[in-house]
Amino acid sequence: MAAAVAGLCLAGVLAAVASQVDDDLSARKRVFKPLGPGLRAIKRGQDGKYYILASPGVGVTIFDDKEKQLRVIGAPAASAIADKAGRAPIDAGEDCDVDAQGNVYVVDRGYNQVTEFSADGKLLRAIAVNAPISVAALPEGEVAVSTLRAEHLVTVYGPNGRIVREFGEPEDLSSRPEINRAISVGHLGTDGQGRLYYGYTYRPEPLVRQYDRAGYAGLDFEFTGLDAFPEAQAARKEIEKQEKKQTPPYFMPILTAFGVDPVNGDLWMALHNTLLHFDKDGNRRSEYRIYTPEGGRLEANTILVEEDRLLIGADPQGVFDFERPDRKR
Repeated sequence: MAAAVAGLCLAGVLAAVASQVDDDLSARKRVFKPLGPGLRAIKRGQDGKYYILASPGVGVTIFDDKEKQLRVIGAPAASAIADKAGRAPIDAGEDCDVDAQGNVYVVDRGYNQVTEFSADGKLLRAIAVNAPISVAALPEGEVAVSTLRAEHLVTVYGPNGRIVREFGEPEDLSSRPEINRAISVGHLGTDGQGRLYYGYTYRPEPLVRQYDRAGYAGLDFEFTGLDAFPEAQAARKEIEKQEKKQTPPYFMPILTAFGVDPVNGDLWMALHNTLLHFDKDGNRRSEYRIYTPEGGRLEANTILVEEDRLLIGADPQGVFDFERPDRKR
């Protein structure tokens, strides 16, 4: 990843959110073993299969709904799977998604591209993208990508690999454009209605913004209020501090993962060890601290929302199965 994001990751861990917590949530069990180190993303296809990216060193591992491993896409060259150029199909995967046909899209920050693989692992195409961060598969062969440096937050590529539209403007919190762009780096997600979501990783007030497929902004899911104020205030002070420097900006991650309920549109947002639940209208409903079954602190970096459970992953701890607290009676 670019030096700016390396600085972001090395800057340290965000202090715990000082707010009213409804409860502690402990995972019921660890799933999809032995995946853990390098965990980047968990997605579920319309075929019911699970697609889990761990990189570098693994690729996208596909499981059926009983957690039986079916195959690995983009395994490193050491596993005797390499493309015609003799290099690993995936160098440094950062994110992935799967479309309705089972084609898998991988953001590869090592090769500066988004790579599309068929359901059986064949390389279909590679879209050159400068410093890609996240990807979301859209209908009709389109793919949305977020990057570190593009002028807009979201770039959508058509089936031919050409840009068809761009949208989303960087936040205006600094007099330095490079700081505004760094603050606006984010990850993508989708829901069952074909809408796109953009989660700001470094914004002082954690925010996930909803867009329709054409790029028109809809709802905002934002963590605000007195309980969020101390951390937001500290982040804004850091912005002011870095405005006086000439070095590339870096900030500590704040929003580390989010997932959308494909059925009712509720959104779950992770701020490291804190899990927030928003309803489909953007109202915050509850807040939790999340832990492994053994009581270890879980620093979430990916969330998959399902009808009866939450799958929450962390690097290197792995993927964990949580009962949905909103489903309890």
